[in-house]
Amino acid sequence: MTARWALAVGAGVLVLCPARAQDAQFTQFYAAPTYLSPAFAGTSSQSRFSTLFRDQWSAIPGAFITYTASFDHYLSEYNSGLGLIMMHDRAGSGALRYTSATFQYAYEFELKRKVFLRPALQLGMVSHAVDYSRLVFGDQLARGGDVASYEHMEGKSVTYGDAGAGLLFFTPKVWLGVAMHHLNEPDQSLLDSEARVPMKFSAHGGYRYRIRTPVIRKKQQSIVGAFNYRAQGRFDQLDLGVYYEQEPVFAGLWYRGLPLIKAYEPGYQNNDMVAVLLGVIVNDWRIGYSYDLTVSRLAAHTGGAHEISLTYEFADRRTRRAMYKRRIVPCAKF
Repeated sequence: MTARWALAVGAGVLVLCPARAQDAQFTQFYAAPTYLSPAFAGTSSQSRFSTLFRDQWSAIPGAFITYTASFDHYLSEYNSGLGLIMMHDRAGSGALRYTSATFQYAYEFELKRKVFLRPALQLGMVSHAVDYSRLVFGDQLARGGDVASYEHMEGKSVTYGDAGAGLLFFTPKVWLGVAMHHLNEPDQSLLDSEARVPMKFSAHGGYRYRIRTPVIRKKQQSIVGAFNYRAQGRFDQLDLGVYYEQEPVFAGLWYRGLPLIKAYEPGYQNNDMVAVLLGVIVNDWRIGYSYDLTVSRLAAHTGGAHEISLTYEFADRRTRRAMYKRRIVPCAKF
C-alpha cells in the first residue's frame, strides 16, 4: 500500500503542479555535442552521426530513460554547420514523456590562423505528453487500486516551439563556449495552469595537453581537462572531468556537484555523482560507456546511472586530412 501511495503522490507532483523541471543531462555530453550547444554543429571533419542512451537511477521504480539521435554536417564552402537532433525522455512509469526535434545552424569565423569563433542558433518543436492510464489516483487506492479512476483530466499532450543559441571559441588546444536554451520559455502545461520551461544557461570548455615521449609514437597520447556548468531555474550544477586518450582507447573520470559553493539546505553537501567513462574506437565508430556513482544522500537507493554512446564520423580522406590540418575542436569525443 505504501508503494501505491508513493506513486500517487509522485503522479500528483508530475502532473498537477506547475513544475519547474530541468532538462535531461548526460555524462558523455561530448559524444553528442550538439545537445550541449548548437555551436558544435558541423565541428567534425565533414559529417557525424551520434546516439546516446541514458538510464538514470535504475534501482528506483520509474527511472528516467533518455534517448538522443543527432546528425550534423560541415559545409566548408559556406563556413557553416547544420545539425538535427532528436530526443525522447521518459520519466516515471512512462506516463510523462518529452519528444523533440531541433534544427541547428552555426557559422564559423576564422579570427586568425587556427583560431575560430562559431555563433549558432537552433529552433525546435517539443511534444510534452502524459498517459493517465499509467497513473494511480487516490480514489483507486481507496477502492483497491485496479479499478478505474473517477478522476477526469483534460489535456493529454501539448506541442510548443523552442529556441536556443550558442557561441563557441576554439584553438588547437583550448575551447570555451556558452549556450542558452529555452530562450522563449515556452509553456509546457498539460492543464489550464501555466508551467513555463525555465531558461537554461551553460558554460563549457577545457584544455588539451599532448604528452611528449622520447620515442615517437604512431598514436599520440593526450590528457584533456574539461568543465561544464549549467543553471536552470533555481538549480545549477558543475561537472569537472579529465580524460586520458591514446587511440583506440579512451578513459575518463568526472565529478558533478557544487559542495563548497552552494547548498540548497543547511548542512546538505551539494554532491551528486562520480563517473567513470571508458571508450574505444573501432574503424570510424566511437563506442563509449559510463557509469555514474551517486554520492549524495540518495546513494543507497538510486543504482546510479548507465550511459552508452555511439558515434560515427564519415568523410572522404582528402576532406578529412584538409580539415584536421586547418581546424579541429580539441574537446574529448566521449
